[in-house]
Amino acid sequence: MAADFEAFEAQLREANEELNRRSGRPLIPAILTGLGFGVLLVVGVIWKPVLIPVAVAMATLGSAELSNAFRLKGRRVPRIPLLVVAVVGPVAGYFLGVGGLWAVTLAAVVVLLLWRVVEQLVPAFRVTPGALVRDLGAGAFTILYVPFLASWSMVLHAQPGGEWWLLGALVVVVANDTGAWAIGRFFGRHKMAPRISPGKSWEGFAGGLASAVVAGVLVGMLMWQQPWWVGVVAGLAFLVTGTLGDLAESLIKRDIGIKDMSSWVPGHGGVLDRLDSILPSLVVAFGLYSVFV
Repeated sequence: MAADFEAFEAQLREANEELNRRSGRPLIPAILTGLGFGVLLVVGVIWKPVLIPVAVAMATLGSAELSNAFRLKGRRVPRIPLLVVAVVGPVAGYFLGVGGLWAVTLAAVVVLLLWRVVEQLVPAFRVTPGALVRDLGAGAFTILYVPFLASWSMVLHAQPGGEWWLLGALVVVVANDTGAWAIGRFFGRHKMAPRISPGKSWEGFAGGLASAVVAGVLVGMLMWQQPWWVGVVAGLAFLVTGTLGDLAESLIKRDIGIKDMSSWVPGHGGVLDRLDSILPSLVVAFGLYSVFV
C-alpha cells in the first residue's frame, strides 16, 4: 500500500512538473492566486469600499517593486513620498474624483523631486548632477506609472455603475492576456518583439485579439448593457493598451536585467508582472465609461 501511494505521488509530482514546464510558470499557485483576486473583485461589486484597500495594496506593492528595481540600476527613488502617494492616490481617486487624483499626483511628484534634491546635502546620498537628473526622472516615472495609473481604478469604481465597468474591463484584459499566453505558448512561432519580450508572438497576439473581442462583446452586452459594437471597441482598445503595457514593462525589466519584478505573487512573479497590462487599460476604461455612460 505504501509503495503504491509513493508511486502515485511520484506520478502526480511528475505531471505537475510537466504542466509547469509547458505553461512556463507554477500553474496551480497561479490559478489559485487569480481566483483569490477574482473573489475580491466580485465582493467589491457588492460592496464598493472593499476594493479601496485592494487598490492601495496593489499601488503600494507595485511602487515598492519598481523603486527597488530602479535601485538595482543605481537609481535612487525616495521611498517615503512614493509610498505615501501610493496610499493616498487611490483614496483620492475614489472620494475626490479626477481633479483630486491629479492634485495629489502633481503634489507627490513635486515633493518627491524636492526630497531627492535635499538628499543631495547628505554625503552618503550625493551623486553627480547627471545621476541626480536620472534619479529625478526615475522617481517621477514611478509615481506616474504605478500609483497614478492604479488610482484610475478607484475613479471609475466610484462612478454610478462604475463597479461593473471596472470588473468588465478587468475581465477583457485578463481574457486578452490568457488568450495571448495560451495560443502563444503552444502555437507561437513568429516573434513580435524578440529584443524586448522574447515570449511574445504574433500568433499569441491573434489569440489575444480573438479572446478580447469575444469577451468585450459579452461584457458589453451583459455587464454594461451596451450594444455589441461597444464591446468590440472595448476589446480592441484593451488589446492595444494591454499589449503596449506588457511590452513596456518587459522593456523596463530588460533594461534593468531582471526576469520578474519580485516573487511576491505566487505563480505570477511580482505585482507589476500582473498589473503591466491592466494599468494603462484603467484610463481607457474610464474614458469608455465617460463616452458611453
